[in-house]
Amino acid sequence: MDFVSVAYAMGTAGQGGGGQAAGGGLAAFAPLILMVVIFYFLLIRPQQKRQKEHRNMLANLKKGDTVVTQGGLHGKITGLTDSVVTLEIADKVRVKVQRGYIAALLGRGENKAENGE
Repeated sequence: MDFVSVAYAMGTAGQGGGGQAAGGGLAAFAPLILMVVIFYFLLIRPQQKRQKEHRNMLANLKKGDTVVTQGGLHGKITGLTDSVVTLEIADKVRVKVQRGYIAALLGRGENKAENGE
């Protein structure tokens, strides 16, 4: 016995005939479609939103901003190009980091000076 004939026999045994196969086939895909919709709203859409916010944050970086890299370095931006950010992590200690590796913006340099921080 092969698996196809066994599966076919199991599928037609509970129908009482072959007339209801079309309605049963569509109903069998309903849980799959529901799972795809749930995954979209719970996983895919929020991830796309986070990626868009991160791209906007990277595009709006300015000199004087305080940032943290994905590696955990905290520093102040002293130079910017299209792909490289120069961070001052201590007095006279500067490192160059790819712009994509900036994880978060901690504060704007101008705002800190105005607030007296």
